[in-house]
Amino acid sequence: MKERNYIEVWGECLKIIKNNVPDSIFKTWFLPVKPVSLVGSKLTIEVPSDAYYRQLEESQLNDILAKTLKRVIGENVKLAYNVRVLNSTVSYTHQNEIQLRNRGIAIPRDEKEKMNPFVIPGIQQLYIESNLNPRYTFDNFIEGACNRLARSAGETVAKTPGGNPFNPLFIYGGSGLGKTHLSQAIGLRVKERLPDKIVLYVSANTFKTQFQNAAIGNKIPDFLHFYQQIDVLIIDDVQEITSSGTQNVFFHIFNYLHQAGKQIILTSDCPPANLQGFEQRVLQRFKWGLSAELLPPDYETRLKIFKAKSENEGIVLSQEVIEYLANRVTGSVRELEGTILSLVAHATLNNENITLELAKRVTQQIINIDSSEISLERIRNTVCDYFKITPELIVSKTRKREIVQARQITMYLVRNLTKTSLASIGSQMGGKDHATVLHACNTVSDLIDTDRNIRHYVADLERQLKSNK
Repeated sequence: MKERNYIEVWGECLKIIKNNVPDSIFKTWFLPVKPVSLVGSKLTIEVPSDAYYRQLEESQLNDILAKTLKRVIGENVKLAYNVRVLNSTVSYTHQNEIQLRNRGIAIPRDEKEKMNPFVIPGIQQLYIESNLNPRYTFDNFIEGACNRLARSAGETVAKTPGGNPFNPLFIYGGSGLGKTHLSQAIGLRVKERLPDKIVLYVSANTFKTQFQNAAIGNKIPDFLHFYQQIDVLIIDDVQEITSSGTQNVFFHIFNYLHQAGKQIILTSDCPPANLQGFEQRVLQRFKWGLSAELLPPDYETRLKIFKAKSENEGIVLSQEVIEYLANRVTGSVRELEGTILSLVAHATLNNENITLELAKRVTQQIINIDSSEISLERIRNTVCDYFKITPELIVSKTRKREIVQARQITMYLVRNLTKTSLASIGSQMGGKDHATVLHACNTVSDLIDTDRNIRHYVADLERQLKSNK
């Protein structure tokens, strides 16, 4: 038989099927199927979910598919499926080769064996994209007193994932301090040393979206089964998992993986004790392993970072410039990296050497910008001054109308003027939960449209904050 392109072959199959089934069946069950490859007489197709897989395998559609493939490819045709379990970038693939017989696709099974309802029959090989960034390695994670404990724990976890006391490894710290870098470095090291391990990095927001899609599509068993396959699970910004439904499914996944000796790595903007909106049973599990904090880099670490980052950019800074930068720029690792990039950009665009004078000009601009950055603390203090109340009172549990109003306006401004998560806002505003913060923000948003005084207050406060007064 002459070799043909798999797309053309599947196109021929679709034409035949279309003429033999109702249009609604064709559009629902065959049109969404995508051809993947044709090797000899083996055709691989991708279906959107296990529901499609089961329908094509076990229903009368199987006869139609079998006869069509035999007609187009030949009597010895074989079929393989790629099954996308979730509508996301994360998928697993059914690689089992299936022989088409008279009655269609058959998978040998031990009828006496009780089938696991969460497992798609016939799965022999599992492939999961790790979603790891190859740039986030241990080699370019600069160690210092600010992160030594977390890094050391991370290297231990990478050597013996699941077989160490640090399970879960809970890494916390402010924005830009290297939580994502370190957690992914662990994953990359595991993949390097133990390539058969299934490693997955996923943000909390992605996890939530996947769960919501699974719930809508009645595929929660598939969702659970997928995550139960992971050997090293890394969830970034776990403080975002605040809804009860998502926490419940996360709780069961956590228990399964932990009991199975799999490794769990979590990152957060605050320690477990300060997390708001979490069930106690979930918080207790966060504390089972090691909680390691990442702090802003100290002077010695900043020296190392400026030296290493400048070399990575292909430039050489004098010791005088490095020491000046380390003294002047004292924020997060991300801010230090931004300083280097700004220096390189100025030097390149203006055709200048990177001198101490240029470093002073650039850092002066950065420091001026940094000083005008809007933080939760600054917003809270500004609102307190504006309404003439104390910071202690605004975070108290008093329900006095004027205090509640100031508190809600503060939450609204923080949410709109900063990147602070709802959970973190609640934590710093007197231990309020995620739902309370969201309600406050929605309340102020509605009042801005209907209450002239509130509209004036919010506009006046935003002007003060943005003008850096």
